[in-house]
Amino acid sequence: MLEVHRTHRAKILNYSQVEDSLNRHGWSASKLWNVANYHSRQVWEETREIPGHEELKNELKGHDKYKGLHSQSSQRVLEELAEAFNSWYSSDDERDNPPGYRKQNYYDQQGRRVHEEHPLSTVTWKQNGIRHDTKNNRVRLSKGANHKEHPKAWEYILVEYETRPGVEVENLQQVRAVYDQTKERWELHLVCKEEIETPDAPGTETAGIDLGISNFAAVAYSTEDADLYPGNRLKQDGYYFPKEIANCDDSSGDRATRLHHKWSERRTHFFHSLAKHIVEKCIERSVGRINVGDLEGIREDENAKSKNWGRHGNLDLHGWAFDRFTSILEYKAKVEGIEVMEVSERDTSKTCCVCGREDDSQRVERGLYVCESCDAAFNADVNGAENIRLDIDEESNSESTGQLSGDRSTGWLAQPGVYLYDLSCGFQPQREVVDSKP
Repeated sequence: MLEVHRTHRAKILNYSQVEDSLNRHGWSASKLWNVANYHSRQVWEETREIPGHEELKNELKGHDKYKGLHSQSSQRVLEELAEAFNSWYSSDDERDNPPGYRKQNYYDQQGRRVHEEHPLSTVTWKQNGIRHDTKNNRVRLSKGANHKEHPKAWEYILVEYETRPGVEVENLQQVRAVYDQTKERWELHLVCKEEIETPDAPGTETAGIDLGISNFAAVAYSTEDADLYPGNRLKQDGYYFPKEIANCDDSSGDRATRLHHKWSERRTHFFHSLAKHIVEKCIERSVGRINVGDLEGIREDENAKSKNWGRHGNLDLHGWAFDRFTSILEYKAKVEGIEVMEVSERDTSKTCCVCGREDDSQRVERGLYVCESCDAAFNADVNGAENIRLDIDEESNSESTGQLSGDRSTGWLAQPGVYLYDLSCGFQPQREVVDSKP
């Protein structure tokens, strides 16, 4: 059996009855974030180390703001903050700032700050804070100690919900109350555990994925074809959103927060759409295993030092969460019975996938790879993806003759399929996207 988790969005039916309680908990989550943020910054200034979520929990569990939420909900806030600090710490972009405080500033017509409020943050309840009434579509969510009232019956938030038709909410593991700033309304995200029969692999073929800067992903298949997925949309967002955020009067204000949220949503949608498209193509081609280039090959050179891709390259690279994409791909592939393996990227970009010749000069320009030994010419990213598919490190450890892929035509390597991302319909063939433009 294979365990999967699915998230269902739900509308709150008794909204007027629970809005105030959800608001209070949303504010409490922001206040706890700010307290923990201040503590983390103090630790960083004194020790140049980032405290983990366990350290934050031990330090703040007696704090009044910690008691504004159920204990597991407070722990989730601290986990998110620790993850955000680690992401900032691991960034190579000096323009990045540590996680900001959650606050909204309000100004009068003369530009003077009138007052400050905490925004409504997402609140997460885990199993110990949930009681689920499956017959009546209700969830009882534990209040924080500071928000409990008497009589005892009101120590919980009783939420009646409605999902889309056909959805059965069973084995509820987690409930997230998410405030939609556009609609100015709370909604529930219900995370359920499901056990499904472990699916059989679609076949025994293999695929290789090379992640990069110009093309976010190049995919080579053993069926002698390949696909490219340019990252133009991510690049555009990577330039647009930071500039818009920098133009905000308050980097922690309402508009900057909305821009950060929108940017994150668009990037996540890109990753999910790409992973789904690749898995569908793998099923069509009877792929049972996907090799993905080890991410250290993207970020580090042979001496384990960060690679310098130039000012724009570093910005692009940092804007793309390669780890997140690989995790999404692995999950979607597993559900279809496809195994995802990380393999070394060492020498994949400078080795000819047809004859095995290794030479830095063979990549004559961006996007073009020419082999002086066998006269093959093909797309450089696809060449890297094919070497990842073949796992040349594994080949080099065997008694190989150096001929990595036998007598194969290079036509598919030179002219791969190209898929462009569209916000409304996901990935489409380049020709269709171009033809559909007015």
